[in-house]
Amino acid sequence: MTQQHTISASSSAVPAEMPAFSLVRPENDCALMFSSPHSGRHYPDNFLKLLRVPLMDLRRVEDAFVDQLIRGVTLSGAGQISANYSRSYVDLNRAPNELDSRMFRDGPPNPPGERSPRVEAGLGCIPRVAWSGHDIHRRKLRRSEADERLELAYHPYHAALADLLEDIAARHGHATLIDCHSMPSVIAGRRVQADIIIGNRHGGSCDESLTRTIEDTLTRFGYRVLRNQPYAGGYLTQLHGRPMADRHALQIEINRRLYMDENEVTLKPGFERLREDLSELADQIVRWSKKKPRL
Repeated sequence: MTQQHTISASSSAVPAEMPAFSLVRPENDCALMFSSPHSGRHYPDNFLKLLRVPLMDLRRVEDAFVDQLIRGVTLSGAGQISANYSRSYVDLNRAPNELDSRMFRDGPPNPPGERSPRVEAGLGCIPRVAWSGHDIHRRKLRRSEADERLELAYHPYHAALADLLEDIAARHGHATLIDCHSMPSVIAGRRVQADIIIGNRHGGSCDESLTRTIEDTLTRFGYRVLRNQPYAGGYLTQLHGRPMADRHALQIEINRRLYMDENEVTLKPGFERLREDLSELADQIVRWSKKKPRL
């Protein structure tokens, strides 16, 4: 068995007070990566000075503790990459041009793409609003401030994940990414009935047999599992899911009520059971990966 190494990394272009991500590389015989792009809980000092909302308003939109929930997947040989910076600082599950140009006093760092519902809602690559719905920043941002965020936290994470998946595919002829998130238990005033939602871009980001493997395993564990509603998979799933090229990506959304107090952002006793179940799920995905006929 190949020894795993935990690595933290950041862009050399900007002196970083915190690496962009933490990484455990997959073992050489494993073609599976898990990612957690929204569990980061580092808030740089210069960002905190800009806040017009309480810090807890930002903590409540973190995918809090998801990086810890999936830590056991590495026991199966899978790799794990987890963001260190908060998603309120920069959102890694957005395209770099998903920007609201109205947030910047001298223009955004990248040419904005078409205005999407997420950008209109204030949830672009550099978010505008907090959990409360209020603006995060007390003033408009300078382009240089946005550039710094992208250089510190966004580009290093995406470059590292892309390189890892390319390396896996070169060694195995295929690669699989499981992108892990958490969801609030109440959305738009209605209680979410599902325990876990799996998103495969409505069949477009991975082989159906992978979706069934994950769905059947989680159902066997006693979870209520739904597909694609309301979360079908975000930017990372879309970017890396190319099943016709034997590159598979699937998003997992975990209901926060299973393992945490959403108001206080603290763990509940259900955390340990869920972590063990996700470790076993990783075992099942590794088995699927090794047995699936190659294209």
